[in-house]
Amino acid sequence: MTALSSAANRVTLVRIVLIPVFLVILLAELPVWGPWLAAVVFALLASTDAVDGYLARSRNEVTTFGKFIDPLADKLLVTAALVALVDLERLPSWIALVIISRELVVSGLRMVAVAEGRVIAASMWGKVKTVLQIVAIVGFIVMDSSVIPDVFGAGTATAFRWLVWAVMIAALIATVVSMIDYFYHARDIITGPWSKGQRDA
Repeated sequence: MTALSSAANRVTLVRIVLIPVFLVILLAELPVWGPWLAAVVFALLASTDAVDGYLARSRNEVTTFGKFIDPLADKLLVTAALVALVDLERLPSWIALVIISRELVVSGLRMVAVAEGRVIAASMWGKVKTVLQIVAIVGFIVMDSSVIPDVFGAGTATAFRWLVWAVMIAALIATVVSMIDYFYHARDIITGPWSKGQRDA
């Protein structure tokens, strides 16, 4: 079976291809309902992660390409959203830096683990981190929308902002904790012994 013959891999590739569409909608700053449209597109793209995972398992189509491209698609989507929100001055740059740096560090460690013939399974913290990040990003996309105060009132808009910030702080905590947890489970890979090729590098 080729990589593209897998339904799960095709779903993942569609997620990657549609990231620019999401960015265009978000960065265009369309009036009134623009942020909500961007939030819906982002949520739909993020939800396809569960879809391709289900397809891969139910159809027994787990491929090496899928193991590589699926987490990459997730990281590209989240990174694109964070960078766009920073560009729109809706999100402090340091928050994006923390989250993106974590993904780069863990991806590098994962590559070392693969080189050593090891697979480090995703932990509960990693899954919690992903869900919180997605919810927080959706919140930040629509947080400054005029629809909330116009429809629900200024008090509700203020409470919503506090809630979104609380979710983002929880996402940051889960991001750091999940990285520490990942390093803990990969401690023997970090400290060695390593393969001869790596010792001589």
